[in-house]
Amino acid sequence: MIEKKKKYKLSDFKFQLPKKFIAQKPKIKREQASMMVLHQQEEKIEHKKFSNILDYLKKNDLLILNNTKVFPARLYATKDRTDAKVEIFLLRELGDQLWEVLVKPARKVRIGNKLNLADGIYCDVIDNTVSGGRVVRFEYEGDFDEILHKIGHPPLPPYIEREPVPSDSDRFQTVYAEKRGAVSAPVAGLHFTEEILNKLKNKGVRIHTITLHIGLGIYRPVQVEDLNRHHMDSEYFEVSPETAIAINEAKRKRRRIFAVGTSTARALEAVNVSGFQISPKKGWTNLFIHPPYSFRIVDGLITNFHEPESTLFMCVSAFGGYDFIKESYKVAKNKNYRFLGYGDSMLIIK
Repeated sequence: MIEKKKKYKLSDFKFQLPKKFIAQKPKIKREQASMMVLHQQEEKIEHKKFSNILDYLKKNDLLILNNTKVFPARLYATKDRTDAKVEIFLLRELGDQLWEVLVKPARKVRIGNKLNLADGIYCDVIDNTVSGGRVVRFEYEGDFDEILHKIGHPPLPPYIEREPVPSDSDRFQTVYAEKRGAVSAPVAGLHFTEEILNKLKNKGVRIHTITLHIGLGIYRPVQVEDLNRHHMDSEYFEVSPETAIAINEAKRKRRRIFAVGTSTARALEAVNVSGFQISPKKGWTNLFIHPPYSFRIVDGLITNFHEPESTLFMCVSAFGGYDFIKESYKVAKNKNYRFLGYGDSMLIIK
């Protein structure tokens, strides 16, 4: 199907999503999630389980995963002298024990405040940021990663209306997470298990990784009707020489490339240099993909069902075709698919 080259606006991506469709908990087993399979050329829809992914990938297909690792970014502290409670949400490590953070309640946290997190662990507020956050310097002894895992909490998305439980630390993380830096999981990958990955490898599917550290911008609403005026938050990414070589070889030999998640697809499009070739690169990207964007690298996309008017929904619409994706979301609600991070899966094949 050829997507019409029309100019889309924010309201084109509006649809009703009652709370009953928003998954508050993951399925008991990752691979038990439902999976809607979209065959774009035929505009055909199938209804499967994620474990059936093995039926759709074949020998020499290339599967690209985002190996970013979610860290326990939500901390709780008290203000020195007042004992007022403060929530600290870690956004980005700036170096030398400096972090960019969000704080609640923001109006009560000022430059010069000392925030106590635990015995011997505190941070000083040293600056404000243009986005309303703070820059803090942590003081502690020991390994900061170990400290975070002791006192931090999983950064569950705002649409999950419950307190985190211990199992979220494992379930809001892919089984192949490796490089710390994300405040949200690449949710399309949450359905994979070690067993499924091993079966894909045994089948001859080639598996490589990229890194894109997902930030809070993933939840920031688009507030302008003209999509060309929306600015994505920049996110750090890495595409290794090994992955770039594998992708370029796959393109040269006309093998299919499947991206797991919109974050992976964005990283690959960000390093596309010319034609259908990519170069290894690390840096920051604020690439905003929406219809009628033409993908150059990816032939298949594994994703979840996303919020209306979100940049994720727009990216998926650009890949699968606006009309087909819009129709598939209607089908998803009729079939009681579960939406958002802990929800069900979608596989789109061009």
